[in-house]
Amino acid sequence: MKRIVLVSGNSNKNLANKISDFLDVSLVDPQLVRFANGEIFCEMEKNVRGADVFVIQSTCTPVNDNLMELLIMVDALKRASANSITAVIPHYGYSRQDRKVSPRTPISAKLVADLLTVAGCTRVITMDLHAGQIQGFFNIPFDNIYASPVLLDYIDKELFSDNAIFVSPDAGGVERVRHYAKKLGGDIAMIDKRRTGKNVAKAMNIVGDVKGKECIIIDDMIDTAGTLIEACKALREHGATKVYACATHPIFSDPALERIKNAEVLDRVIVTDTIPLSEEGQKISKIKVLSTAELLSKAIHRTFNNDSVSSLFV
Repeated sequence: MKRIVLVSGNSNKNLANKISDFLDVSLVDPQLVRFANGEIFCEMEKNVRGADVFVIQSTCTPVNDNLMELLIMVDALKRASANSITAVIPHYGYSRQDRKVSPRTPISAKLVADLLTVAGCTRVITMDLHAGQIQGFFNIPFDNIYASPVLLDYIDKELFSDNAIFVSPDAGGVERVRHYAKKLGGDIAMIDKRRTGKNVAKAMNIVGDVKGKECIIIDDMIDTAGTLIEACKALREHGATKVYACATHPIFSDPALERIKNAEVLDRVIVTDTIPLSEEGQKISKIKVLSTAELLSKAIHRTFNNDSVSSLFV
């Protein structure tokens, strides 16, 4: 008889608890302990022999600690004779290092893929990969679920109007924006930007007419928010009446929260709970967090039952 087991690391307990509630399956405590020198120890509190195990862990800040937690939990489950081990990684860390951008640099996204596979993962489920080609780094089944159903529902009910226009913050995100515009029947625009360094970008030109429009910027993640604020300024300078930002992953590295809080050019930021919001972030009224728990629960349930998850990709 098939048996499902949910295990959660420390990176995103709230999301894991919501998934547990949706599936009506209790979470197994992995009993994660840190020794005095920082080493991580793990011991599963329940028998998982022959079970199909889903390990929920975002590899967000602190990225390296959370990644090691995930690898150690997977190794413990493999040695405890779990039938299958699916890593549910709402936010896949190192996803921006998906290729060599200059000589003598690593492809860290591929390294993480190798680590997960060698540790014992038999499948990976993640959400809104920064670069789709990362799926090709794995020799095990990989599902990249999109958060667009959650964001589209909110945009349709709260933000979208005849005067709205969807905006891509760079050329690479045009396909994502086109998907949103097609679903809701809106126009699109693009910001042509020049990156002057790591986490540093300068918006240059607007491709498309945003004058008198309510702009909805669509991106996969917000890190330091430098690019986002530059984009908002450029849109305002070109006549936009309101600017909203929607992103799946709220990384919010310093000084992102301060920039968002003080930016008069930005009206609202809509993100999901793939990465937990800090206490400081929760106090900022213009940040709205949507839950992906139901979407991920459906992916887990269908995977466990060997059903198709393709309907969750759109």
